[in-house]
Amino acid sequence: MSLGRRFARLTTNAVVRRPGLWRLFRGPLRRQFDRLAPQWDEIVTADHLAGFERALEQVEPPPRRALDLGTGTGDGAFAVARRFPEAEVVGIDLAGSMIEAARRKMAPGLADRLRFEVGDASALPFEDGAFQLVTLANMIPFFDELARVVAPGGFVVFGFSGGSGTPIYVDPTRLRVELERRGFTQFAELEVGRGTSFLARKAGSG
Repeated sequence: MSLGRRFARLTTNAVVRRPGLWRLFRGPLRRQFDRLAPQWDEIVTADHLAGFERALEQVEPPPRRALDLGTGTGDGAFAVARRFPEAEVVGIDLAGSMIEAARRKMAPGLADRLRFEVGDASALPFEDGAFQLVTLANMIPFFDELARVVAPGGFVVFGFSGGSGTPIYVDPTRLRVELERRGFTQFAELEVGRGTSFLARKAGSG
């Protein structure tokens, strides 16, 4: 595992255990992904969202609004927008260079319902319960903020492109414990090729 990949794993493990440590890791991780942005689409494999997209198939009813956290160059947000053609989709990433790349990839037909913004997933600029679906592909979860913005009856989808070998990876047992504590009651684990995904639904009507 390269130095950058090891740092991503170290950051993930530390922040999932102690979210307050994010303030120490945020700047270095943002700079790392800003540097990676120009070649990111050449680094990722063609099937890097296979598990993620399989989990999206389980989301029913379709969301009216969806949020893709750690969107990078936008592939997760584009997948959500394709899967749910009536949904308004927002992609958020800490790295401005990643967001610039995502905006450049925007298909004209999506511009009226998909937007990309620079933002920090630990402090989101959205009201409580704003989204019926929140997705994270290879992304560090901030569980309190995640639970806050998911509407009752809404879904959260995690995708890990290389399963447990993904640098930014959280074990499904940990995901379930953290989400159950915050009002999520339905869970599913899926595997597609090397990829894995995890789906959870928040209690309440949606």
